[in-house]
Amino acid sequence: MIKKIKYVPPNIFQKLFPKTIWKSQIDKILYTFDDGPNPETTPIILNKLNEHSIKAIFFCVGENIIRYPDLAKQIVDEGHLIGNHTQSHKNINFFSLNANIAIAKCSEIIEDNVGIVPNYFRAPHGRIGLRTERLMKKNGLKNVMWSLLTYDYKNDINIVKFAVDNYLRENSIIVFHDSNKSKQIIGESIDLIVEKVKTNGYEIGEPAECLN
Repeated sequence: MIKKIKYVPPNIFQKLFPKTIWKSQIDKILYTFDDGPNPETTPIILNKLNEHSIKAIFFCVGENIIRYPDLAKQIVDEGHLIGNHTQSHKNINFFSLNANIAIAKCSEIIEDNVGIVPNYFRAPHGRIGLRTERLMKKNGLKNVMWSLLTYDYKNDINIVKFAVDNYLRENSIIVFHDSNKSKQIIGESIDLIVEKVKTNGYEIGEPAECLN
């Protein structure tokens, strides 16, 4: 039996970080993907998104963009957004100079390799601190969290189903992972939520409208 897990962040955190985006700004669902690009999963994800005519935002790691610039370009060429997920995906202490360096360097890598300046940021593992929003302002970014964690990285479609059945809302920001940990179930997970959205009468939105 799958234990109940809290997928929606407590209101107190939303009050502590009022400029952070915790849910879609309109009544439409947003797909987001963390940790890529990754040659083992990014093509699967892009094919599935194209099949369902979905536009998403990929929070990419700077070092992975350097390794796989063509995949990063493909993400943008197919109409998706790329967001900043730091240079190396290490946990960052927002009180240290290294935090600003990790964020600024990732934005630089995105611009140099893809030709766009990112507008959105997500911290590795979603771990933010009291200086997060100040650093966002300094780097010209908006911090984006989520309201539905699929736990796809556990590589168990039943856990994803449990999360979706219990916590999907009409304005959910859904986080998936563009990594080998979710490789076996990522395609099925995307399909699963598409079907659930239809069943509930919800809509899937695009990043620009859901995050502004």
